[in-house]
Amino acid sequence: MATKKTFGKIQLKPSYAYLIEKKRDGHEFSEDEVRNIVDSILDDEMPDYQMAALIMAIFFKDMAAQETAVFADEMILTGETLDLSRITRPKVAKYSTGGVGDKTSMILSAIGAACGVVIPSMSSPDEDFVVTVHDKLSAIPGFKSRLSLGDFFKQLSTVGCAICEHDDTIAPVDAKIYKMRQQTATIPSLPLITASVLSKKFAVGADGLVVDVKWGNGSFLRDLEQAKQLARTITRVARVMKHRCVALVTDMNQPLGKCVGFGLEVLEAAEFLRGGGSDDMKELVLKLGMEILRLAGVAGSNLSAKQSVERAIEDGSAFKKFLEMVKAQGGSAPWLEDSSKFPMPKHSRKLPAPKRGSVHNINAGQIARGVQILSQTKSGKVDPYVGVTEVKKVGTQVKQGEPLLMIHYNDESNLDSAIDYFRNAYRLAPRRPNSPAVVVERVA
Repeated sequence: MATKKTFGKIQLKPSYAYLIEKKRDGHEFSEDEVRNIVDSILDDEMPDYQMAALIMAIFFKDMAAQETAVFADEMILTGETLDLSRITRPKVAKYSTGGVGDKTSMILSAIGAACGVVIPSMSSPDEDFVVTVHDKLSAIPGFKSRLSLGDFFKQLSTVGCAICEHDDTIAPVDAKIYKMRQQTATIPSLPLITASVLSKKFAVGADGLVVDVKWGNGSFLRDLEQAKQLARTITRVARVMKHRCVALVTDMNQPLGKCVGFGLEVLEAAEFLRGGGSDDMKELVLKLGMEILRLAGVAGSNLSAKQSVERAIEDGSAFKKFLEMVKAQGGSAPWLEDSSKFPMPKHSRKLPAPKRGSVHNINAGQIARGVQILSQTKSGKVDPYVGVTEVKKVGTQVKQGEPLLMIHYNDESNLDSAIDYFRNAYRLAPRRPNSPAVVVERVA
């Protein structure tokens, strides 16, 4: 770490201009320089203006795989780590860049655990689009989204899966870097995303990692090539860190599944694990689930992995694991086993198609924003049970007046504003477009 110089009683902070200049000119940092950067940020020694300049330089000039791997390793060393070696089952984490209506983390945690794979899942706000997975699970009365590292380990040992908020003691320097990335519009920095993801996932004891990189208007990655590059970067750097990693680039230009909303998405996840679910959800869960089982080594081929995922759903073992996880974290709700008992909002309204045609385009981000507005109450609290259901997908033919989606709400104060977002999210056309591929590319 750079040392501070002292003149009399005045203590001068070291300058990091040489590091900014080095990266600005496209050169690679040495291991010592990476260590200096991480330690200086952790100890608040690097001034904010130089930290901002350094992050901006990284954003424009990138970092090599070796640099990024060292960066991730050093970030791990800034905090606590979880040793899962006493758990003999394979440990595989799942990471998603976040998307609208994405319930796969809830579903895959249960499927993985039912198939003998431990799935450690601590999620941060940067892993979700608008709403976090633990926010959704908090719609279950009593569900504890915060777990101590000890409780997290215990639950992984007994249940095989746990979903909770990121522990602040894990890679704490990442929070400081992420805050600066927000302030400097450098969130899409591929090496910094990669270092953030890998440091947090491997610090909690995962041996391998399956990544779902979403691209489209319902993700923070709007460019397909950038999404592909992120998938390649994460897998490459994980390999340098001597961890197994597979990434899928998936479409997020429309909501995943049929529902968007806190509790409604949990309900849809539960129904999926009981054998329901939309076609796009089934395809994505199957593909990601197969990758988890292959990476964990519990399935030796694509066929056996596919059969194991399907069996866990058909025989009810995955749903049982889901209920076991929820119960272990203090949650209990009759509607998880009986959807008719879901506390559906008092009012429902359809969003009518303005004309006859086919759904040509959906702005998933606008639907997410509409649901977010709908969930805000006069008291300032979030209503976890409102949202939209029966979402019509791209390629669906509709008649004039037919519902594009159903809106469920309790409070009318924000309804008109939310409807504006829902209405503007849909584009209809005379010709039926091709349905988009759910999985665009696999990177291993």
